[in-house]
Amino acid sequence: MHRFLVATALMCFAAVAASAQTKISGTAQCGKPDPQHMIPVGDRPDHSLGVAQVKCTWTKPMEIAGAKSKDGVSTGTDDVSGDTGRAHGFHVSTMDSGDKFFVWYQGTETMKDGALVSQKGNWGFTGGSGKLKGIKGKGTYTCTASGDGSSCEVEGDYELAK
Repeated sequence: MHRFLVATALMCFAAVAASAQTKISGTAQCGKPDPQHMIPVGDRPDHSLGVAQVKCTWTKPMEIAGAKSKDGVSTGTDDVSGDTGRAHGFHVSTMDSGDKFFVWYQGTETMKDGALVSQKGNWGFTGGSGKLKGIKGKGTYTCTASGDGSSCEVEGDYELAK
């Protein structure tokens, strides 16, 4: 009986916690990296480490707390070996209200002839300003590169601080 009550209580808690999450999605169009620095590691010809920054505009904004994402900046590192890589970085987006949210991201990359073809991975909120202070949540992203930058589809969920 005790196990049943504990299991029931956990299920109820999970249902309440799940209902507090709000789904979000959006599309960001990002330019070419500027600045970007790639440095050969020297252990093999196709291994490099890099750091880059890209500016993005939300073409399909994410709506959070009644505001829409407007633009942002991603700053990250890459560990590239041949046609694959690992990305890790941070993103800061500004909402039309002036509030900001902060995100970490990490993912895998596909390259061709040293240029990015696609990237996909996970992200999570690290905080925010104004109404977004204390925001929590996470999600996934998928980016496809083109000649003038990349387009990223982002989805996930969030919960505002109480």
